[in-house]
Amino acid sequence: MSLITDLEHKRAQIHHTMTAILDRADREQRAALSPDEAAEFDRLTSDLDTYDQRLQELRDQEKRENDVREAMSRIQSTPVTGRHVSSEDRDLDAAFRTAVLSNDRRPIEVLPRQRRSGWQPGVEARTVSTTSGSGLTGTTFYNRLVSHLVEGSAVLAAGATLLQTDSGEALRVPTSTAFSTAAIVAEGGAIGASDPTLGTTALSAYKYAFQIQVTTELVQDSAFDLLGFLAEQAGLALANGAGAHFVTGTGSSQPSGVATGATVGVTGGTAVAGAFTADNLIDLYYSVAAPYARSRSAGWLMRNATLASVRKLKDSQNRYLFSQDVPPGTGAAGTLLGRPVYVDPNVAAVGLSARSILFGDFSRYFVRQVGPIRFARSDDYAFGNDLVTFRALARLDGALVDTTGAVKAFVGGAS
Repeated sequence: MSLITDLEHKRAQIHHTMTAILDRADREQRAALSPDEAAEFDRLTSDLDTYDQRLQELRDQEKRENDVREAMSRIQSTPVTGRHVSSEDRDLDAAFRTAVLSNDRRPIEVLPRQRRSGWQPGVEARTVSTTSGSGLTGTTFYNRLVSHLVEGSAVLAAGATLLQTDSGEALRVPTSTAFSTAAIVAEGGAIGASDPTLGTTALSAYKYAFQIQVTTELVQDSAFDLLGFLAEQAGLALANGAGAHFVTGTGSSQPSGVATGATVGVTGGTAVAGAFTADNLIDLYYSVAAPYARSRSAGWLMRNATLASVRKLKDSQNRYLFSQDVPPGTGAAGTLLGRPVYVDPNVAAVGLSARSILFGDFSRYFVRQVGPIRFARSDDYAFGNDLVTFRALARLDGALVDTTGAVKAFVGGAS
């Protein structure tokens, strides 16, 4: 039995006793309680107030813990269920706190952990070895920092594939742009050659970094979740930097964004320049090859203002195309034509020649991460203010490795 449950049970007993005293006086039709009853009632009232205060403190503490856990798990592969905190989470929290209090300057590294459940595409992470003869290995899912990175980058939340390498030299991902084709051959006739067209997409490693400072007093406050705070701040900061490039990066001295690599599926042509119609979105859906459109990682990507317009679209039977039914655990805003819709402020606004809506299989967008996300600390940087400075570093790159039609874009046309 938990402490909260035990206290709630004792509080209920006190309340039952107080009610019995009042009921007895009411049955006896007495206007006031006897002196003994009044004294007991006052004592019970004081006890009840004490229990209420303690229960409120425990509930507030529990809520703080759950809020942090839910924030870190919102775009994980599995939603938070129950109140269990894993031993890995506790160990990592202790590592952060110990490093601050013991003046330990060794870097703290956040490593991946196996996790997957449900319909959510999440972040598909593959460990890649750059040694000869090695290739892609098992699928894993990140938590903690990358959970927040996902929360700030809809490309990752939509199902991008995350490749992790130990070293940062250029990583070439083999791709095919055309397949072999068989042909009818007459008996005894020569069989012609039909080679597939192969290419490569090179992924580099751009360094994203930021600093955050915390006071020693804050670290020592047991009610403050240091790990949750640092994880959230670091993840969101990295997402704000890298997440924009994952959408619209040029590929020159920065990642190549999914909107940059996507091919044009539909060009609008309506009374309003750049706007789209319901038919445009249906055409965009079917411009993507069926294996991509039906994959687990197929979805829509747009900014919030564009979604507002999408939600007003209806079919020929006056039914809305957009549904607020969200597949469990996806973090999507809803579904459009049966596929989840992800919102990212970095997608272009509706406008002439703007790629304002993307649809396709986002697992074909590869994000490369070199090594773990790394925390380093310094007590010297802000020594005069008694602040501990943490520096978060992540080496990342991204590109759409299948540019033949895995993801297609709606482009605003002239009126």
